[in-house]
This record gives sequence, structure tokens and C-alpha cells, in this order.
Amino acid sequence: MLIFPTFLLSIFVVFFLLGIRIVFEYKRALKFRFGKFVSILNPGFRWIIPLVESTQFVDIRVITINIPSQEIMTNDNVPCKINGVLFFKIIDPEKSVLEVEEYHFAISQMAQASLRDVCGKVELDVILSKRESIGDNIRKIVDDQTDQWGISIEDVKIKDIELPENMKRSMANQAEAERSRRARIILAEAEKQAAAALLEAGLMIDKSPSAIKLRLYQTLADIASEKNSTIVFPFPEEILPAKTKKNKKE
Repeated sequence: MLIFPTFLLSIFVVFFLLGIRIVFEYKRALKFRFGKFVSILNPGFRWIIPLVESTQFVDIRVITINIPSQEIMTNDNVPCKINGVLFFKIIDPEKSVLEVEEYHFAISQMAQASLRDVCGKVELDVILSKRESIGDNIRKIVDDQTDQWGISIEDVKIKDIELPENMKRSMANQAEAERSRRARIILAEAEKQAAAALLEAGLMIDKSPSAIKLRLYQTLADIASEKNSTIVFPFPEEILPAKTKKNKKE
């Protein structure tokens, strides 16, 4: 007599266990009843009717997608390969499931097409110097399309830009020439400043006989540092200021 109640209890326990769903904090679950969307299950312990209802989980964290390397011809006819990375987040789980099939694949394809379109309209120098701007343009294009899917594109980054070998050599030569030009400009500016300083010092020395004597003593000290040097004065040093004054009077 106890077999039948035990059997019913076992069926009830199995039925209850089959309906248990645990929704993690970083996910949401869409509940369907006979294939029709009913509601979104929030995080926590949830129970659905087995065989009647089903669930589909959606991750609402920021998700990363690699943009495969794309063969691109820039606006100045330079072939190159560019890849990147895209970050997106699901804002509306219902739309992300009901409005698009395999949103990962759809976003990846749209990002690749946008990358080729944006980079093909600008010159190589712009791509190399303004990666952030290029990535932001791609993000806006993809985000406009995915907004109707309940998906927000957080950011797009350009990772690698692969150039032909001959272009790499040309760019290296150009960079070397630019560095040489800057070095020459700096050297010329330094010589100009040094010449101006010497001219100013010369004018100051001409105005003061004492300054001439001090300069003479400094020169003698520099010469005397060499032990094998011999210093010969063709005239007495005492007459130097008098001659200077005389020359000034004349």
C-alpha cells in the first residue's frame, strides 16, 4: 500500500528538481512558456514548470571580441593589415535574444566591415597617428546598429597595423631624416646663442681695462697648466692699461 504514495512522492521530487534554476548575479535568464517569452528571471533561486517552461541565460558583463586582421587599402593607396578588439555589454537581455541570432557573430561581422570602411577612407598617416579617433569612429558606427539589439558598444581599440616591408623602410628613412634635420636646427641655434654671448662679452671687455687684465690673467693661468709651456711678454704688462686709454683718446 505504501508503494504508490512513495512513487508519487518520487515523481514530485524529480519534477521539483527539474524546475530549479540558479541565476548568478552577472547573468539574467529569459523564461519561455511553450516557446513564448514570458519574463526575465533576476539573480537568485528560481523555479520553472518542467516540460512547459524553459530558460535561456544571458551574460550582462562586458564581453570582449577580437576583430580579425583585415586587408585594407588606405585612401593614399597603401595596402596594410589591421586588427583590433571590441568591448560590448548587453543592456536589454530580451532584445539581445529575440532581435538577433548569435549576437557575438553579428557584432564581429559588423565590426570587421566598419573597420574596413573607416580605415579605407583615410590616409595611412592618420591611421598611425590617430588610432584612438579611428577606434571611436568604428565604435559609433557599430553602436548605432547594435542599439536596436539592446547591446551597447563600450569601446573599440586598434591593436596592430602591419605594413609592407618597403613601406617600413621608407618610413624608417623618413624618421631618420627628420631626426637629422632637428639635430642640425638645434646645433645652429646653439651656435647662434654662443655667438651672441661672445659678442656681448667682447663689448663688456672693451669698455673696461680691468676686464682686459682679468682676461689676460685667466689666459695665463690656462697656459700655465701645461708644465712644458714658456710664456714670453714682448712688452711690460703695466703699460697695457695706459695704451688702452691712449687708444680710446685717439
